[in-house]
Amino acid sequence: MLKIYDSETARKTILRRIPFSSMTFNSNIMQRTAQLFGEGFSPQQAVAQILASVQAEGDAALRRWCDLLDQASPKEFRVHFDRIEQAYHSLPADLQAAMQTAAGRIRQFHEFQPLPNWDTTKMGGRLGQRVTAIERVGVYVPGGTAPLPSSLLMSVIPAQVAGVRTIIVCTPPNPHPSILAAAYLCGIEQVYQLGGAQAIAALAFGTESVPKVDKIVGAGNLFVTLAKQQVYGMVGLDGLAGPTETVVVADGSAKPAWVAADLLAQAEHDALASAILITPDRSLAEAVQVEVARQMQNLSRSEIIAQSLSDRSGIVLTLDIETACALANEYAAEHTCLAVAEPQKMAALIQNAGGLFLGEHSFEVLGDYVAGPSHVMPTGGTAHFASPLNVMDFVKITSMIALDEATGQELSLVASTIARVEGLTAHAAAADFRALSHEN
Repeated sequence: MLKIYDSETARKTILRRIPFSSMTFNSNIMQRTAQLFGEGFSPQQAVAQILASVQAEGDAALRRWCDLLDQASPKEFRVHFDRIEQAYHSLPADLQAAMQTAAGRIRQFHEFQPLPNWDTTKMGGRLGQRVTAIERVGVYVPGGTAPLPSSLLMSVIPAQVAGVRTIIVCTPPNPHPSILAAAYLCGIEQVYQLGGAQAIAALAFGTESVPKVDKIVGAGNLFVTLAKQQVYGMVGLDGLAGPTETVVVADGSAKPAWVAADLLAQAEHDALASAILITPDRSLAEAVQVEVARQMQNLSRSEIIAQSLSDRSGIVLTLDIETACALANEYAAEHTCLAVAEPQKMAALIQNAGGLFLGEHSFEVLGDYVAGPSHVMPTGGTAHFASPLNVMDFVKITSMIALDEATGQELSLVASTIARVEGLTAHAAAADFRALSHEN
C-alpha cells in the first residue's frame, strides 16, 4: 500500500534529501563488496582499487574485472560494426520505426538550442566568445537490470548536434541488440562491451583498446557513479546521477488511474526510485492508493515496484494546490508532473525541476523515450542548480580578447591599481609596462 503522509512528516521522510557524500549503503551492497574485495572494503575503496588497477595495467585489469564482476570474458572489448549493423536489422519493423521517431525528435529538439559565437567592438578593440565542441566524449549506457537503448539516443544525439567528433559508447558485456541498434541508428561505430567502474576507468585513463576521452556522460549504478566522482578533474562529467525520481502534483481534476500508472512507471526503474504524489485532495489520494494496488498485480517488475513504493515513495497531503507546488519546488525532482486543471498557471510556481511535464497528456514516460529533451536529468535535488543533458554539455566557451592599443593602455592603469592592492607586484609591473609604453 502506498502510504499517505502529511507535509511535515513527508519532509522528514520521503522528501528528505541526503547528500551523496553522506549516503549509506544497504546490506546487500556491503555483503557483495565484501565477497568480491574483502572484509572492511567500502564501495568507495572498491572503486578506487578498480580505477588504480586499470590506470596501471590497462586491458589486463579490464579483463580481470569483467571476469570477476560481470562473469564475462569477451575476446575483444570493441564490438565489430557488422554486429552493430546486424543488430539493427534484426529488430522488428515496429521497433525500428519507434526508435527512428524517437531519434528524429531528440535531434530536432536539440537543434533548436543556440550555440552563439559573438563579438563586439563596443568595448575597445574586439571582445567575444567562441564555442567549440569537446573533441572526445564517452557515453555510458546501462544494461544491467534492463537494456536502455533510449539512454544511448538521449546522450549521443545532443553530442552529435554539438559537433563532437569522436563519441565512444561503453555498455556492459553481451549488449542487448536494441542498444547496438541504437548505436547503428546514430552512426556510432565505437562501442565497447565494458560495464561498471572499469568502463569509467577505461574512458578516463585510456587503455590499449579503449581511447581516452575528455568528458564522460550517462547514468549508471552506484559503482558507476562513484567511479565518475573519483575521476572528476581528469575528465569532465555531466553530473552524478542518483536514484531516479518523479513527483506528481495533482488536484481533483486528475484521473486516479493515470496518476497511479505514472507512479508505477517510475517505481519499476529501481528499488531505490522515488514515486511521489503531492495533492490537497484526499479522495484522489485514496483512489490512487487503490489503483496502484490494482495495477501493479499485472506488472513484470512488481517486486522492484513494491520495494520502491514501500521505502522511497508515498502520497503527501497538503492544504491547497499552491502548497503542493511549493513542496515540489523545494524537493526539486528530476521529473515534476503537473496533473492539474491549469498546468500553465501552476508551472509558474515551479523553478526547480529537471523536467516539467504540463498536463496529463505530457506524462513522464513520453519524456523517457520520445518527447524530445534528453531524459538524462538532475537527481537528488541538484535541479536547484543543474540542468538536463543538453547541447551545451558538449561544448566549451573560449573568451576572445583582442583590445586595441589605446584601450589596452587605459585599462593597464586600472589593472595596475587593483594588482597593487592585492600585493601582486609582478602583475602591476606587467600592466605598468603597457600603460607607460605610449610615453616612450
